[in-house]
Amino acid sequence: MGLVALFFSALILGLSGAMMPGPLLTATINETYHRGFFAGPRLILGHSLLELMLVIGLIMGLGNVLVLTGVKAVIAFVGGLFLLWMGWGILKDAGFSKVKLEFAATGATQSIPLELTGILVSLSNPYWTIWWATIGLGYITVAFSQGIGALMIFYLGHISADFLWYTLVSLGITSGKKFISDKVYRGILLVCGFFLIGLAIYFIYSGVKFI
Repeated sequence: MGLVALFFSALILGLSGAMMPGPLLTATINETYHRGFFAGPRLILGHSLLELMLVIGLIMGLGNVLVLTGVKAVIAFVGGLFLLWMGWGILKDAGFSKVKLEFAATGATQSIPLELTGILVSLSNPYWTIWWATIGLGYITVAFSQGIGALMIFYLGHISADFLWYTLVSLGITSGKKFISDKVYRGILLVCGFFLIGLAIYFIYSGVKFI
């Protein structure tokens, strides 16, 4: 996978995860209502720092293991299967109009720094851990095999998706109108869902090649 393809695939994959309703979206909506536009970017700054530490930790502890053929094959297969499950779930929910982007504050603002809130909210989400243990680790394996530069390209593509989406959410809230309709939101999710299924096929194919 070339560096440009690696960046944009990480960007789209990151969007597919960022756009699904979860605790970080709820925190972004709530804190933006109470603290203004920069709440979203600040929450994601904390989130991205946590993910940077995670990527470094995975490489420092697993760098020698990741180059083993059997390990790469298992990661690719597991990541591919999880991508299939995730992509189908997105397509099903978006296709049957089960997901909506609700711009509504829920509860009081937190007194702790927003960056720390971003870290704690991310850690509290079990989906985040599963994502990095399967899909994220699979991407790290592919990127790391091409060198540290490719790994950083993957990381920049991934966090760019988070910053793009959550900044857009904060902008939508502070502008006083919902400029992203549920129909548009679900349409974007459908594109992401099909992308995930295509990426799953690539991962599984990579696993076969590793063997």
